[in-house]
Amino acid sequence: MSFLTASWKKLCFANYTIDPEILKPYVPAHTELDFYEGKCYVSLVGFLFDDVKLKGITIPFHKRFEEINLRFYVKYFNGKIWKRGTVFISEIVRKPAIAWVANLLYNEQYSVFKMHYKHDLTDEENFFSYGLDFEENWQLFQVATATKTHNYKPGSITEFITEHFWGYSKKNKNQTWEYEVRHPIWEAYKVLDYEVIFDFGKIYGSKFNELSTRDPDSVQCMEGSAISIEGKKLIKK
Repeated sequence: MSFLTASWKKLCFANYTIDPEILKPYVPAHTELDFYEGKCYVSLVGFLFDDVKLKGITIPFHKRFEEINLRFYVKYFNGKIWKRGTVFISEIVRKPAIAWVANLLYNEQYSVFKMHYKHDLTDEENFFSYGLDFEENWQLFQVATATKTHNYKPGSITEFITEHFWGYSKKNKNQTWEYEVRHPIWEAYKVLDYEVIFDFGKIYGSKFNELSTRDPDSVQCMEGSAISIEGKKLIKK
């Protein structure tokens, strides 16, 4: 049985090129940074968690909630193939039980804040807004899209950002947790406009200050799907 099942819906990504040296302290043992066309990326991601179950069991009051995370991309060679995965610098939710379980069992970096998710769907466009209340200031990631989805191009930045099907987290300097994230290929919405109002330095640390004054290098919005997170495995070699 999968560790967690859910639906991830209306996933919005703001992607920033970044100096790889900034990310090296966060790279788990036995993995290495993954690059797209020679560039290293971090992504601010907002999405809706829905129909959440742990080991097939629904946790009261934790079935539907939003998440905002900051993540980057790595790969791991298991002796036969390269596995492409993500590492989370920070994951923010408003549900404490989810944060507690993920931090305890998967050594993730969850924290709990007051948050919101808003959407406005019309015949002309979709509007999605993800926000968190940090020191009484709302940090926002908002995206307007076309109403219909489409398939993205193979080899595109969208494929690179969305098709990482493994998660990695540090256990210690020599050991890493690995877990599989299963979902079908997602369809994309055409992004019409976006707004990122985020104090990256205050929320994620001074190393990320400069992201607050930059436009993202790309923005995507994906429809999402049902997903499952499988049990963890320890990489220690």
